[in-house]
Amino acid sequence: MAKMSDTTAPRMSEGQRAYEAKRAAKAGKTLDQWLKMKAQEREAALAAAQASAEPAKKPGFFARLMERATKPL
Repeated sequence: MAKMSDTTAPRMSEGQRAYEAKRAAKAGKTLDQWLKMKAQEREAALAAAQASAEPAKKPGFFARLMERATKPL
């Protein structure tokens, strides 16, 4: 098996590696640069998704009214 660098995924098959190499060549980058860029984009998307998660909103007037109406006396 060929020696892998730190940036290549150890579970990436030869077919996947060839596909990513082809995409990297199309973008004018090396495979290592391409994989680093993909990892950074993945981390940025994950951070954006976590940042956009809004905290729970306070229930509205009618929701609070219905909650009180359904509670036992």
